[in-house]
Amino acid sequence: MLTIDPKSATPPFEQLRLQFMDQVRSGELAAGAKLPTVRRLADDLGLAPNTVARCYRELERDGFIETRGRNGSFVSAQGDAAEQQAQVAARAYADRVAQLGVSHDDALAWVTAALKA
Repeated sequence: MLTIDPKSATPPFEQLRLQFMDQVRSGELAAGAKLPTVRRLADDLGLAPNTVARCYRELERDGFIETRGRNGSFVSAQGDAAEQQAQVAARAYADRVAQLGVSHDDALAWVTAALKA
């Protein structure tokens, strides 16, 4: 959940950027996760679209997100090459499990069993 403190001395775009970075680093936002559109996030937070657009530009510049034209903005994989590939594989697995309607508990149990084998 993203929040903006209007009383903070930190500009809103920077508050937003820092929160996104924290969520990516903590894994709360996984590699490949689609971000809300600039307009939707601006409306949700009561910000000007240019404020959110600046945040997205800076996150992209720093490698936290990537923009794929009309398809939107997505969280970039982080870390070394092996970690990035593992994050991409995890996103693909999560997407496929969701398509199949498999419960999160079952999906996690299968991954845990596979990793132990």
